[in-house]
Amino acid sequence: MADLITEEKAGHAAPTTDDISSSSAELPQTVNDVGSREAFLATFTPEDDKAIMRKVDRRFLLLIGVLYLTKNIDYSNAVNVKVLQVGEPRNILEELSMTANEYNWVQSIYFISYIIFEVPSNLLLKRMTPRIWQSRIILTWGIVLACHAAIRNKQSYYALRFLLGMMEAGMFPGIAAQLCSWYRSDEMGRPIMWMFGFQNCSGIVGSLLAYGISYMNGLCGMSAWRWVYLLEGLYTIFLAVAVYFVLPDYPKSPRSSKWLSPREQEYLEVRLSENAPLTHEGAFTKAEVVRSLKDSRTYAFMINQLMINLGGYGLSWYLPTITTNLGFAGLPRNQLLNIPAAAASVLAIIFAGNFLNRGYVTRPAFTQPIMAGMTVCFILFFTISSKAGIYVACVLGTMFYSVYFIPFWAWRSSTLQGMTGTAFTLAFQSCIGQVGGVVGPQLFQSKFAHNGYKTSFAICAAAIIVGWVANLWTWWLTRNVEWDVRRIRRLRIKAEKSGAVFAEDDVRVYEERHFYGGLGKKAAVDAV
Repeated sequence: MADLITEEKAGHAAPTTDDISSSSAELPQTVNDVGSREAFLATFTPEDDKAIMRKVDRRFLLLIGVLYLTKNIDYSNAVNVKVLQVGEPRNILEELSMTANEYNWVQSIYFISYIIFEVPSNLLLKRMTPRIWQSRIILTWGIVLACHAAIRNKQSYYALRFLLGMMEAGMFPGIAAQLCSWYRSDEMGRPIMWMFGFQNCSGIVGSLLAYGISYMNGLCGMSAWRWVYLLEGLYTIFLAVAVYFVLPDYPKSPRSSKWLSPREQEYLEVRLSENAPLTHEGAFTKAEVVRSLKDSRTYAFMINQLMINLGGYGLSWYLPTITTNLGFAGLPRNQLLNIPAAAASVLAIIFAGNFLNRGYVTRPAFTQPIMAGMTVCFILFFTISSKAGIYVACVLGTMFYSVYFIPFWAWRSSTLQGMTGTAFTLAFQSCIGQVGGVVGPQLFQSKFAHNGYKTSFAICAAAIIVGWVANLWTWWLTRNVEWDVRRIRRLRIKAEKSGAVFAEDDVRVYEERHFYGGLGKKAAVDAV
C-alpha cells in the first residue's frame, strides 16, 4: 500500500474505477485504524469517487423516488377520493353512508396501525435483507389497496385501512436506514431530496389521476373512487416485482459484487463516518437499542417530528376539501387546484437539497427560516377570511411543511449509531412522529366547521410553534456534531477542488469534538 501511495505522489495516475476490479489482495487487511483508512482513501481521486457514487446513485435515486411517490399516492388517495363526485350518489361518503367525521378515521386508523408495526418491521430489515423485505412490504400493501375497490361499508373500509398501515409499516425508516450504509451524513440531503421530491410529485400525479379516473365513473358498474383504488393497487403489485430484482442490499452484500468490484465495495464502507451501519454488523444488538432509548436526542427529534406532523398532516388531510370549498373550480377541475402546492413543494425541495450539499450552513440553521414561514402560514389560516389569501397560505404552508424534512432527515442521520441502532431509532422515532397523522385529521370535525375550521388551524399553529421550540432544543443537543459535519463537508469540497479525496480524521460522533462550551462561549476544538 505504501508503494502504491509513493507511486501516486511521484506522478503516476491513480487507479480509475475501471481498474478497480483489482484483486482483494490489494485491499488493506484492516482499515479500522486511522493510518490504514487514510492510506486506502488516498489511493482514490475525486473522479474515482464521482464514478463510484454515480453507480450508487443510479441504483438508488430513481428507484427510491418512485417508491416514495407510489407510497404517498397510495396512502393519500383517500383524501382525493373523498371529493370525487362530491354531492353525487356515487361519492364515497354517499355509497358507504359515512359522515365527514367518520371519514376522518380512515386516515387515523391507517396511522394507528402504522405506528404499531413500524419498529418490529424495521428490526427485521437486516435479517430479511432490504430487497426481500421491501418487496414484501410493497406487494402486500398493493394487494390490500386493490381490495379497497370491493368495500361495501365503513367497517370494511376501516379494516382495510388498518391492514394497509400494517403492510406498509417500515418502508420509509427501512429505506432511510439502508441509505445510511451507502451515503455519508453530509451527503444524505441528496437521496432525501429525491425521496421527498418524488413524494410531493404525488400531489400532482395523484390529482391528475383522480381527475382522469373521474371520467371512468360508472364504467363496468364501478364508481370512480373504486377505480382509483383498483388501478393504483395493481400498479403497486407490479412495482413490487421490479423492486425485488433491482433494489440493492448493502455495499458488501453478495449481490453488490455484480455491479461493484471488491475495491469499490471496500471504498464505499471505508469512506463512511464512524457511526454508519456496516454490512458485517449483526441483525440485532440489544446494547444499541438501549443506548438509543437513553439518548435525549432521540426524544428531541421525536417531539420535533410529532409536532410538525400534527400541523402538517392536518393541512394535507384537509387541503383538497379547502380548495374545493373555495369555489374557484367545479367538479372535476377542483382536483387541479391541489397541483400548485405540490409543484411549489417540489421546487423548494430541489433547492434545499442542492443548497445543503454545499455546506454553507448547518442543517438545523437551515430549518429556521422554514419554521418561521410555516408558522406564519398556519397563523394566517385562522386570522384571515380572504379566499385568495387562504389559498396562497395553503400553497406556501404545504411547501414549507414539505421542504422541512429534507434538512431534518439529513440532520437526523448524523447521530445514528450502528446497524440495529439506526434501524430501531428511525423506526421508533417515526412511529411516535406519526401520531400526528392520527390526531391531525381528527382536528377537522364538523363541530369546527362553523368558522371555516379556524379553531382546528389554531391548534395546528400551536403544534408548529411547539415543534419549533423542540427544533431549537434538538439543535442545541446536536450543535457540536452538526458543526463538525459542516466543517468536514467543506473540507471534502476543498479537497475535491484540489484533486484529492479527503482522507483525514472524520466527523466524531461517539466522542464528539466540542465547538461550543455554552451560550455565547466557544470551546477549544481538539484535533481540528
